[in-house]
Amino acid sequence: MTKPSTAGLIVLVFIAFISLGLPDGLLGVAWPGIRDSFQLPLDAMALLLVFGTAGYMTSGLFSGVLMRRLGLGGLLALSCAATAATLAVYAFSPVWWLFVVIAALGGLGAGAIDAGINTYVARNHGERTMQWLHASFGIGITAGPMIMTLGLTLTSRWQSGYIWVACAQGLLALMFLVTRGAWKNDRTDTPETHQDAKDATVLESLTAPAVLLSAIVFFLYVGVEIGLGLWVYTLLTESRGISEHIAGIVTGSYWATFTLGRILAGIYSRRIPIRTLLFCSFGSAFLGIFFIFIDAGSVLTIFGVALTGFSVAPVFPGLVSDTEERVGRRHQANAIGLQISAAGLGGALLPSLAGVFARRLGLEVIPIYMAVAVLLVSAFYMLSTILGKPAARDDGFATPFPIPSQPRRSHWRRR
Repeated sequence: MTKPSTAGLIVLVFIAFISLGLPDGLLGVAWPGIRDSFQLPLDAMALLLVFGTAGYMTSGLFSGVLMRRLGLGGLLALSCAATAATLAVYAFSPVWWLFVVIAALGGLGAGAIDAGINTYVARNHGERTMQWLHASFGIGITAGPMIMTLGLTLTSRWQSGYIWVACAQGLLALMFLVTRGAWKNDRTDTPETHQDAKDATVLESLTAPAVLLSAIVFFLYVGVEIGLGLWVYTLLTESRGISEHIAGIVTGSYWATFTLGRILAGIYSRRIPIRTLLFCSFGSAFLGIFFIFIDAGSVLTIFGVALTGFSVAPVFPGLVSDTEERVGRRHQANAIGLQISAAGLGGALLPSLAGVFARRLGLEVIPIYMAVAVLLVSAFYMLSTILGKPAARDDGFATPFPIPSQPRRSHWRRR
């Protein structure tokens, strides 16, 4: 049974993940206003995402080192403070170049929060907690469009949404600072865990096929998850003539069903095999994107958006909680950091590329682009299940057949 002190930390990481999701939800609704303020082309978002991703990947990849240096509580406090400062600069930046450059600081903060908390939950709790953790992210990213829409309605300024969320991030940084001593009691900060993290260097993990294949899956998947959430508002308002108010609600419905999907996955995670759940998710996500593509009326489009959000929900937390099973204990911390980094790269590069295509071919190319991305995710995940059957050994390499002379460990069990 979870101890009260541990329960308090879990509540805090849930709140942190809600806060982590808020900025991602803000950008999709704020983007038309940002473009107008700085007189930007449609695909200028790419530059913003590149800088943010550079910071995100850097802190995610070296999250294990940072946790050992600062402690998990100290790292989270510093990261939330960096995120709060970034959002405040967004709100008051007079020039586009400053808006872009400060995104790197926000990326550093978000990557460290993401990797640090995922590692903590993966090592101290089960898959159910992991699904509910990421459902908390869904709550934040659902609230983001609503907060920005409310800000636009009340003030007609996109800056107001960023100011409100910056204040929330600053408060969270203070909470982590005050509680930083409590995090020393979890397995993420123990000497044994430190030794496990040293078993495989970053370079060793980067050359392990099981780790690299996992990174590719995360790269592709997050490009789909974030991409549709970022572009659906612009698609509906600028290509299909839907009002900004309704489009904001539809964008929120994507993240709302996304959150619902993760809550339900947490309830039923012990009853449905993870591979079955993932392949079903890919198939229904493709169907949802197809409904968006055919543009057969607003009702079917809204249903397609909601179905896609619900479908992709269990994928990320399911893959994270299963990391040790796929890559082995000695690669776990490095692999989670690499996966988070790859996810950040995919979340920036693939939506940015969608913007380039939209500028050249029109916004209606976005559903086609996302459908192709879902097919690629499915193909690479299928490849990972083939190469990882049985699951990866401790050296991170997939083995085609069991080795009888070696005792079976927990990560050999069928998922």
